[in-house]
Amino acid sequence: MDHLAAAEERLVNERLRQKLNEVNAAAQSHLAIVQDHINFTLQQAYFKCAYECFDRRKNQNEIGNCVEHCSAPVLNAQNLVESEMAKFQEKLSRSLTVCQDKYESSKLQPNSNYGMKDLESCVELSVQDSINMMPHLAGKLKAYLSIKD
Repeated sequence: MDHLAAAEERLVNERLRQKLNEVNAAAQSHLAIVQDHINFTLQQAYFKCAYECFDRRKNQNEIGNCVEHCSAPVLNAQNLVESEMAKFQEKLSRSLTVCQDKYESSKLQPNSNYGMKDLESCVELSVQDSINMMPHLAGKLKAYLSIKD
């Protein structure tokens, strides 16, 4: 029985990895326009702005302050995306931890009916909730960064 349980656990773990890959794919898909905006639109504006900072009439300190001012929109956008993604990942992690805790607790209770299928179902629900939240997160970031579709 231990051999079967170990094989089942490996199978479930593989399915769980596939589910997490689905979340990653959804995140990349929904946030592609945001990343594109940061990497091209904001970066381009930054370099154009920074180029204008290099004026022989300015001293080194003025140039440095000017370049720093130019970089603010890019840095703010990157920080916003990182912060929102950290919150998203933390929420998903907490949700998956609840699933794992239920499963671990069930193994300690002799009459528990919670098993691998329940764990897998719980994880599936958590992953789907996260994937369903992705368009809202992308919309929030687009609105903040004034990205038009």
